[in-house]
Amino acid sequence: MAAHDTHRPTLAAVIHRVSLSLLIAVVIPAVVFYGVFVLAGVWTAIIAALAWSYGAIAWRAVTRRRTSGLLILTAILLTGRTALSIAADSTWLYFLQPVISDGAVAALFLLSLASARPMVARLAGDFYPMDHELAARPRVRRLFWQLTAMWAVLGFTKASMTLWLLQSQSLETFVLVKSVSMLAINLLAAAATIALAAVVARKEGLMGPSRLVPVSA
Repeated sequence: MAAHDTHRPTLAAVIHRVSLSLLIAVVIPAVVFYGVFVLAGVWTAIIAALAWSYGAIAWRAVTRRRTSGLLILTAILLTGRTALSIAADSTWLYFLQPVISDGAVAALFLLSLASARPMVARLAGDFYPMDHELAARPRVRRLFWQLTAMWAVLGFTKASMTLWLLQSQSLETFVLVKSVSMLAINLLAAAATIALAAVVARKEGLMGPSRLVPVSA
């Protein structure tokens, strides 16, 4: 019997894992940035957000917990944004870079649709125990393709919205509106991802009531 049949996580466990990953990699850095921005200014906020991401990675390494691909990706993107902004001594460049990075990530997701493993398939193991047999199931493959396409469209949408806000709003308004709107968009997209994945998982018998073992954080 396959490993994923004997150690199937519950839907609640998967939601907990996804929520924890989003909290650490997306929600807290956004809150830290805005809070420090209000209290101490933009440069301090930039460093604080970056410090949080590397601190989270270090903490999970010390406690021997798996670091999610989302957290690593976030840290890489923040590092690039911060380094370029400091080198150019431009906070405007810091806020412009998400337009480029969101667009680049969206393009990467879009291009991965032509490969055997769309980008969501590469990240799925962070949230559910995957093996080759499970990933090759037709419903699961279609799900990975659909979710990869959805997140690609979302990335291009976020890039366009960020560029419009940056060009049309003051810095204070931009930071507030972008923080709230992008967080809301990411959470809604994550909820849609979980809902679609749960439908497929139930059809495939991956979240039945028997022999359920919660997934650790």
